[in-house]
Amino acid sequence: MKAQDNEDVRFEEIDTILNKVILKKEMMGGVMLHFHGLGLIFRKGYNASAFRKNLWEIEFTGMKSNKEVKITNYFSTYYNAKSYILGKLNKIYILRTGIGSQKLLNTKPYWGGVEVRLAYYGGFSLGMAKPYYLYILNQENFYTPEPEKYDPEKHFTEIIYGRAPWVYGLDEVKFYPGVYVKGGLNFDFGVYNTSIKSLEVGVAADGYPIPIPVVANIPESYYFIAGYLNFTFGKRYNKF
Repeated sequence: MKAQDNEDVRFEEIDTILNKVILKKEMMGGVMLHFHGLGLIFRKGYNASAFRKNLWEIEFTGMKSNKEVKITNYFSTYYNAKSYILGKLNKIYILRTGIGSQKLLNTKPYWGGVEVRLAYYGGFSLGMAKPYYLYILNQENFYTPEPEKYDPEKHFTEIIYGRAPWVYGLDEVKFYPGVYVKGGLNFDFGVYNTSIKSLEVGVAADGYPIPIPVVANIPESYYFIAGYLNFTFGKRYNKF
């Protein structure tokens, strides 16, 4: 009868902060928001000690310049003209892969709550610049806008119809290898020991030895710095 009672107990009633066992490994994924865009993140880690965990991470995010200005042709003879970024040369994407560590600052009390950790990461950053395409009004056939890679020397606002579809320029992407560092605070508010729900707030910096052109008439960017907010879900486990 006693064994049957144990089988009837829900796992969630056992897997609490109070009754938790040590789970050495974890895996999580989520979304990242920052001042200049948004992205996706995946992390995998293990507990190096009771106070520190080491992680491997991979992120993919878009990156905008704070000098970008959106233009809409409200007075265009074309009622469906699309907005575009004035002077934009390239759409920038960043792929990061690196390692990091989280140091325990405050553990959860037995009734639950929030665990706080100091987080820092670093590694390889690959900048990707995809040329920015616009629909340009043809001087010979004014009613047939054609997609062209933006050229500040010949494309003026009077002949720009609007932005072209994102797929234009995919075969012209240029790559810029570099490095990145990040630092912040990680808040784990998951109720169950095997379940991860965390929020991380911090600052990330990417640096490149070859500058990346983003907006015309603005110095090319050797680095990008932005505050970020990560929201991740995952699990802790001992197998595999």
